[in-house]
Amino acid sequence: MVLRKVYTLVFVRKENQILLGYKKRGFGMNKWNGFGGKVEPNESILDAAIRELNEECGLTVETTDLKNLAHLEFTFTGEPVMMDCRVFSTNIFNGTPIETEEMLPRWFQIDQLPFDNMWPDDRIWFPYMFKNKLFYGKFNFNGVDTILNYKIRELESMEEYYNEKGD
Repeated sequence: MVLRKVYTLVFVRKENQILLGYKKRGFGMNKWNGFGGKVEPNESILDAAIRELNEECGLTVETTDLKNLAHLEFTFTGEPVMMDCRVFSTNIFNGTPIETEEMLPRWFQIDQLPFDNMWPDDRIWFPYMFKNKLFYGKFNFNGVDTILNYKIRELESMEEYYNEKGD
């Protein structure tokens, strides 16, 4: 039986740049990624996204400023937990990114992303995000560097996905 854990992932953008964080510890260490983490008990997904962004890089956002643009599911061979990840994007934020114990934030030009030091699935789904498309993706990994298989598709709305899944 596969256990499902819900996670958030937030990408902050301005003009032709995106803010990524270099993970200094824990799962995903030594990779550039968005900001996010586990949804705590009795916490909404949006509240978790806002909390994680603030904890990891010091920025604050309002719930109305986050756009839910994707639902990604990740499984790893031999691991009993499926990572159910809700992806958000915003270009409205308060503060200046700061380094924390967990993440080192840095702005990147969209055409100069450090894909060689990111999750391999990012190359596949980032183009959807940069075109402001709504999408669903499912990725099956062997270890953390090899994608065994994946499915990705555009959605008309996020409700389309949730209505299909019954979430």
